[in-house]
Amino acid sequence: MDLVVIGLGYVGLPLVREACRAGLRVGGLDRDPRVVAGLKAGLSHVDDVSAAEVEEMLAAGFRPSVDEDVLDGARTVVICVPTPLSEEGGPDLTAVRGAAETVARHLEPGTLVVLESTTYPGTTDEVVRPILETSGLAAGEEFHLAFSPERIDPGNPVYGVRNTPKIVGGLTPACASAAAAFYGKFVDEVVQAKGTREAEMAKLLENTYRHVNIALVNEMAVFCHELGIDLWDAIDCAATKPFGFQAFRPGPGVGGHCIPIDPNYLSYKVRSLGYPFRFVELAQEINDRMPRYVVERAQQLLNQQGRALKGAKVLLLGVTYKADIADQRESPARPVARRLARLGAELRFHDPYVADWRVDGAEVPRVGPPPVVRPGGGQRPGAEPSPWDPELVAALEDADLVIVLADHAAYEASLLSRHARLLFDTRGRTRGARSESVELL
Repeated sequence: MDLVVIGLGYVGLPLVREACRAGLRVGGLDRDPRVVAGLKAGLSHVDDVSAAEVEEMLAAGFRPSVDEDVLDGARTVVICVPTPLSEEGGPDLTAVRGAAETVARHLEPGTLVVLESTTYPGTTDEVVRPILETSGLAAGEEFHLAFSPERIDPGNPVYGVRNTPKIVGGLTPACASAAAAFYGKFVDEVVQAKGTREAEMAKLLENTYRHVNIALVNEMAVFCHELGIDLWDAIDCAATKPFGFQAFRPGPGVGGHCIPIDPNYLSYKVRSLGYPFRFVELAQEINDRMPRYVVERAQQLLNQQGRALKGAKVLLLGVTYKADIADQRESPARPVARRLARLGAELRFHDPYVADWRVDGAEVPRVGPPPVVRPGGGQRPGAEPSPWDPELVAALEDADLVIVLADHAAYEASLLSRHARLLFDTRGRTRGARSESVELL
């Protein structure tokens, strides 16, 4: 194999697709037999990779496997395994260590090993390198080692692996050159960092920047509501400035792996030096309290209508962490629903990408036809609801309160504003169809 990718999820599978398109012979290693079986059958469990694309990958020689022997003779190995938060607040490197140990058992002279899993600065050199060197080979001398941060944006129709600049940081200049040459086969632009730590920091800097700015507008949303200021309009006005400003918009919280998780890796590393990273910790505090604020606003809206939240019928629209994908990782919809349920609300949900949804072990009733479930756990939408979808219209009209938590394209502003008796829009989906029954975050 020219390449073996360890971890065939949201990061690894798009990487495999681009490498196959470039004519590379690609293998994949994943510990989940359902994922591997689905891929072998030509099915995808990832939003950004279609079943047709998986078929093309297989036709090009892609070999997904649960057997680590797929690593034998691999010229390049890329590790794309998850790094969730540990109980201590830092990255849980269990999967990274396991992948590195697996690679070490099959490592050969001249192999390029690249870590793409997001982590704190120093991981490649301090954690991965010693494990790989248990093979008896020396990093930077007998095999190449590099870090290259993943930049996958699920659901982005414009930027993917090929046209997003790829950062690489090598343990040595020769390692960096090897990594740049590899990615240059299927990525339009490769940027070389000074070293592995700089490449690791670049990823955390990107996501910390977003995390802090989202927290800024979320906090502004709270006091702008009290001041009677339309923050959405103010942001649009500020965004007309052609320099010095980037628009971020408020929401019910932050979700996905990158924003709520990755900045904590940097905070963890800084705390190891003996002092806090106050910007990150404050941003985390602000964004974490947004679900509670959403519920407080919902309660106020019902009170204004002479209704209590307890016993009220509340319909949640969109439970994924962002628009038009099935990914529910760290979605703020779950803490919103949890608090609403604890306060006695009768919940239902609608999402064209989610077949079933549970909060604290309890199933939340679903409205509308379910999506098609893919092997491995992913979903694709069923029939997109039209403005006259009877099930959605009936649910909107029946609910005491409708809360938009994910701005899926299926949620037409006119449909929502016309049929919801009371609508709380946390995503600005209905800005162009404002009415007395619509309230924005």
